[in-house]
Amino acid sequence: MNSQPHPNEETLAHVPLSDDYRFRFGGIARLYGEEGLVKIAKSHVAVIGIGGVGSWTAEALARSGVGQLTLFDLDDVCVSNVNRQLHALEGTIGQPKVAVMAERLQRINPEIQVHQAIAFVTPQKLPEQLDQGFDVIIDATDTVPVKAALIAWCKRHKQRLVVVGGAGGQLDATAVKTADLARTTQDPLLAKVRNLLRREYGFSRNPKRRFDVECVYSEEQLTYPQPDGSTCAQKPGSGESMRMDCSSGFGAATFVTGTFGFVAAQRALAKITRSPKPQC
Repeated sequence: MNSQPHPNEETLAHVPLSDDYRFRFGGIARLYGEEGLVKIAKSHVAVIGIGGVGSWTAEALARSGVGQLTLFDLDDVCVSNVNRQLHALEGTIGQPKVAVMAERLQRINPEIQVHQAIAFVTPQKLPEQLDQGFDVIIDATDTVPVKAALIAWCKRHKQRLVVVGGAGGQLDATAVKTADLARTTQDPLLAKVRNLLRREYGFSRNPKRRFDVECVYSEEQLTYPQPDGSTCAQKPGSGESMRMDCSSGFGAATFVTGTFGFVAAQRALAKITRSPKPQC
């Protein structure tokens, strides 16, 4: 296993946190407790894809006191990102998403360490990109081969992971759920990833068997744009693959993509703190 060992609870209890950090994140301590706050402060999370989901995930993690974030993305901010991406503002158009996001996160918490990986994660480079002792990796990409390779690598190396499904073509933020990858529904992206894992990576074809890969997805039926400018649940054309992008494909709204991102952040923190809701 290539992940760095997690410090034991006795060691964590004696790790000093600055007065400024404690003041900024006192509200987090009152949710997770002192032990949980120290775990969060000493954690390192990777967010892969800093777009409509990943930008909100990174924001939530920074505002929760995570000590280190590594952000992966090669894209620049595009004006048509404004409908769904946190960093898309007048004045940031054309700048690298990772760089804009890093500057913002350091204004949230001056003590945070943000590692800028201005690159796409690719199946060929997974070992050098991901073998960095992350406490949790959050996959907010939208490319099937990359998601499948990333999941397979994380499973093989016992790396904790949260996978995000497709957030485009949806209007109902309350339909966002979490489930094992083998149990997700209404998500064509995750269905393709599941099939590829079974075909090329040896994952079980037994529909009753779990993959032990936690996913954030939506149970909502997708809304497709039509050639005449209308929208409905009918997919236009045949054999076309749709995704969120700057000029075509699925529509998307912040209240949905942000929900995906916030749920992914919460699931990452749950894995870091490894503690259920306290019973008084």
